[in-house]
Amino acid sequence: MNKTIKSLKNYPMEELNRIKASLKEKGIKIYDFGTGDPREPTPDFIRKALIEAVPEVSQYPSVAGRKDLRDTISKWFKNRFGVSLNPDTQIIPSAGSKEAIFHFPLVFIDPEEDKKRVIFGTPAYPVYERGTLYAGGIVNPVKLKEEDGFLLRLDKIEKSILEETKIVWINYPHNPTGAVAPASYFEETVRICQEYDIILCSDECYTEIYFEEKPHSALEFGIENVVVFHSLSKRSGMTGYRSGFVAGDEKIISLYKKERANFGVASPDFIQQAALSAWKDENHVLERNRIFKEKRDLFIKFLDSIGLTYLYPKATFYIWIKSPSGIPAKDYVKALLENGIVVSIGENFCSSVEITENNCESEYFRVALVPTLEECKEAIKVWEKVHKSFL
Repeated sequence: MNKTIKSLKNYPMEELNRIKASLKEKGIKIYDFGTGDPREPTPDFIRKALIEAVPEVSQYPSVAGRKDLRDTISKWFKNRFGVSLNPDTQIIPSAGSKEAIFHFPLVFIDPEEDKKRVIFGTPAYPVYERGTLYAGGIVNPVKLKEEDGFLLRLDKIEKSILEETKIVWINYPHNPTGAVAPASYFEETVRICQEYDIILCSDECYTEIYFEEKPHSALEFGIENVVVFHSLSKRSGMTGYRSGFVAGDEKIISLYKKERANFGVASPDFIQQAALSAWKDENHVLERNRIFKEKRDLFIKFLDSIGLTYLYPKATFYIWIKSPSGIPAKDYVKALLENGIVVSIGENFCSSVEITENNCESEYFRVALVPTLEECKEAIKVWEKVHKSFL
C-alpha cells in the first residue's frame, strides 16, 4: 500500500458516517449537523434540465466541457465579481470542486524540485493536504488564530518558507469557521503570491451563501498566478450532481486542462446542462440563503441564551462554536452525540502533521445548518437539556 495512504487517518466525514450508523442501530433520533450536505431540495427546474438532457446514446464528455456552459459561467462571473474571463482559455468545468482541488497538486508539484511546499491554514478542508501528499509535495499547515479572524496571514510566514512554496490554499468564506476575508486581505495575499511566484488557489465554494455583504473572489485582485475553484453543491443544492469549475490565470488553466485528460474527471454532458440552468438563475440562490439565514438566526438566539461563544457567521451555513469554559470539547461533543446531535469536533479539521506532532487540539466544534428548520427547532430542545447537564 502507498505509504502516504497508510499515514492518514480516516477521512473525517467517513468517521461521522460510522457514528451515525451506530446511533441508528440504538434507535436514537439523529439530528445531523455534522456533514455539510443541505437537506433543501434541488430546484425543480435544475432537475428537469438534467432529465431532458439525458441522451438516447451516451458518449464520452470532453475535459474542456460544453462551450455554452463555459460562456454562461463567464457571464455569471462578470455579473457577480466584475471580472472578465475568456470562456475558452480561462474556465474548466469540473466534477465538483473536491476532485479539482485534489488533482491540482498532481499537475503542479514536482517532488524533485526545491519549490514543492504547499501552505494552507488549519482548521481546514482535508483535501488541500491530501492532494499535496499524494503529489509528493511538502505540506505546510499554518494554525489559524482567532485574533487574526482565522485568516491565513502570509505576511507572518518566513521569507525562506515562501521561497520554497509552490501553492497556497485559501478558503474564504471559510470551512469550518465561517470566517469572511476583507478586500484588503485578498489584495495583500495576491501581492505576496505574485512576488514569490506562488500559485494562489482560492477555494470559493461558499461565496454564494451569505447573509450580509457579498464575499469577494481572489480574481477581483489579480489574475496572474491566481486560480479559483467554484461549485454548485452548496449554491444550488447539487452536492450529488458533482459540478463546478476552475478559473483564472490562462497559462495555469491551459496546463491543468491538458493534464486533466489523464484523470477521467470530465463532467457528463447531462450534468453540464443542469449546471448551465443553475448558473443562469439567481432567484433560487436568494431563496436558499433566506432559509439558511432563518436557521442561522434561530441558532444564534439559542447559543446566546445558553452562553456559548461562537464566531458570528456572515456567510456559509456553518457555526464555529467554542466549548463551555472548563469543559473539554471532546466531552461536550460526546454528550451531544449520545443524544443524537451530530456535530464535527474541531480536531476533525487538523492536518496529519499536527496529529503526528500531537499538536491537534481545539476548543471548538462545527455545526452545519443542514437539517430542516423544524429539525433544528427539535434539536435545540435536546441540546438545551444536554447543556444543562453540565451546569
